[in-house]
Formats: sequence, structure tokens, C-alpha cells
Amino acid sequence: MNDSIRIQALKFGDRRHYEWETTLLEATDAHLFVLGHYGRKLRHYTKGKTFTVENWTIEFFPFDRWFTVSADVADGKIVQYYCNISQPPRLNGDCVSFVDLDLDLVYRNGRWSVVDEDEFAENAVKFGYPPELIERARRELEGLQQRIERKQFPFDGAIERFIRHIPG
Repeated sequence: MNDSIRIQALKFGDRRHYEWETTLLEATDAHLFVLGHYGRKLRHYTKGKTFTVENWTIEFFPFDRWFTVSADVADGKIVQYYCNISQPPRLNGDCVSFVDLDLDLVYRNGRWSVVDEDEFAENAVKFGYPPELIERARRELEGLQQRIERKQFPFDGAIERFIRHIPG
């Protein structure tokens, strides 16, 4: 595996949603940590646009969990978390893909909140989410909230150890 890792967010049914390039920080059999560079291009297929991302991120993709984590870093500290509830990410060569299930848990301005519940409800109908998938996504969101509250991996300082890889 080389150091460049492409990240692909998909919608249910493996529909392309958006993608971007990152740099590998750590790979194990259970997860990847990658670095999203300031100024990277995010190709958004759903919106038909390409965006320039003007922040550094440390991103976490566990292969056995139903979430992803993106931590925005500024001035040497994490200033925001964006967690997608998703089907477990998959690694194929130098590409990590995950099926985004719309529900997101976000940390901004000192507090955690659930966002995109309306999008989850709309896409459940639009893409025909099976009832067990809807139930699983909600259960996984609760599990992620508990993981954060209990400061369990990767919310135990594991993400912060990669901040040193971001140019000062």
C-alpha cells in the first residue's frame, strides 16, 4: 500500500457521493488513520461540484465499526469532529470506501449534536433502506455517543497523537 489513500463516500446501493485524497498515517488490520491536507479537492458527485477544503483533518476509518471520524485541526488542536454513521468502511488497494447512512454526530463550538436526521428520513425512503438498516443506524449512533462519553478508542487521545504530522 502506498502513502496516498483515496476516500470514497457512497450512498446506499454503492452510489458515488464524494471523494478526496489523503495521506496514510497508520494502517492496522482493524483500522486506518489518514491525514487530509489543507487545500485538498473534494469531488462531490451528488452536488456535481468540486470543493477546496481549507482545513487539515485527521480521519479514522475502523473496518469493524459503523462510523467514521474526521477531526478538524487548527493551531495544534482539534477544533471540530464530524462523525458519519456508516456501514463499516472497506479497504480495497489504496481506496477506502464507506456507505454513508446520513446520520452524523458533530462536535462544534464545545458541544456534540446529531445532524442530518431529516436527510436520513428522506434517504431511507428514496433509497429504500430496509427496516433493520434504519434500526441499526440509530443503534450505532447511540453506541458512538456512548463511546465518546466513555472516552473509548479513538476518542481516548488516539487521534491527537497524529497532530504532530500537520505542518506548523
